[in-house]
Amino acid sequence: MLAGLAAGPEGLAQHRIEILAALTRLRQICCHPALTGAGPAAGSGKFDALWEILEPLLEEGHKVLVFSQFVRCLDLLEKEMATRGIAYHVLTGQTQTKKREEIVASFQSDERPGVFLVSLKAGGTGLNLTAASYVVLFDPWWNPAVEAQAIDRTHRIGQTRTVIAYRLLTRGTLEEKIWELQQRKAALASDVLGEEGFAQKLDREALQYLFEEG
Repeated sequence: MLAGLAAGPEGLAQHRIEILAALTRLRQICCHPALTGAGPAAGSGKFDALWEILEPLLEEGHKVLVFSQFVRCLDLLEKEMATRGIAYHVLTGQTQTKKREEIVASFQSDERPGVFLVSLKAGGTGLNLTAASYVVLFDPWWNPAVEAQAIDRTHRIGQTRTVIAYRLLTRGTLEEKIWELQQRKAALASDVLGEEGFAQKLDREALQYLFEEG
């Protein structure tokens, strides 16, 4: 993989799939080591940080949207919600259209404070989730336009509250570098190309920056 980066544009093209797979694995580790095969006892600092955000919000009676592009990550969060006795709803790209409408309606009408776990593919368009006033972006996405769409799920007709969004990044990791690249390459990042559009346009210099240590 690193040899592909050193081989110039041709090597980069030949190894792009392998490189993007490695980047995805590193991003999964930032969410929770269990996503890459670690044992169930493996801890996650990001999970701990999420509970620190959620607990006071739920105690105050709020509803919160939590977005992640990794369905397996949502599975882990769902199990933890059940263990903690937190009311929750789940929507992923695998949810059938009819069931999707039922889940959204249930979340909107549920008077209890709770959490709506939503995957990137399921939350891109067509959702009206004005019952929530807080949004947590659990992992960074290549395309910031998709993050904006996620937050926009709460900014719909009928919203009467100020919406506050949190972005969780693991310091000193690939996640932080992705965010820095997005700021440096604003024109590239704003190109609406789908969830992997930003990643597909990463050049050799940017990829070396993502993989370098320190």
